Amino acid sequence: MSRPTHIARPTEVAAIRAAARSARPLPPVPALLAALLEAHARSDREGTHLAAHRVVRAAEPQVGEA
Repeated sequence: MSRPTHIARPTEVAAIRAAARSARPLPPVPALLAALLEAHARSDREGTHLAAHRVVRAAEPQVGEA
């Protein structure tokens, strides 16, 4: 039985490069806080983690950039 090989998808690479070039504005802080509360209420650890990081990034954009 042969191993499956990885076939490069040029459209996938192009999409990732295009997304990296474009600025994606963050939602307003109140909407992010609402998402954080909703994730916490549902005991969604990953959602809580992601929402918390987005709140910090929206509130203070230069945090975490070297």
